Amino acid sequence: QVQLVESGGGLVQPGGSLRLSCLASGSIFAINAMGWYRQAPGKQRDLVAAITSGGRTNYAGSVKGRFTISRDNAENTVSLQMNSLKPEDTAVYYCSANMEVWDGTRRVDNYWGQGTQVTVSS
Repeated sequence: QVQLVESGGGLVQPGGSLRLSCLASGSIFAINAMGWYRQAPGKQRDLVAAITSGGRTNYAGSVKGRFTISRDNAENTVSLQMNSLKPEDTAVYYCSANMEVWDGTRRVDNYWGQGTQVTVSS
């Protein structure tokens, strides 16, 4: 079964740092783009950062210069280093990946992790 599992969330003070990680596992033939999204209470789920299979990145304007997305293709992981955290960064963060998988047949689909809570508060 194909899964994405996030880790690294928690409570941090403003100005602090956290590193989120996401591991993809299962019958995966290829991972295309990977990304991090977040959803705060009462808000829609928005893209935070994305990275292509070739390493090209894209960031939401609100996190540019503070967050860094990276991936390890050999380990099927994507990470999000979050520095200079602000209270407005508080949200559930979700890992997402577009992958070619095997579930009886080969197919390409988008997958989501369960989410990990990030709370920035003094």
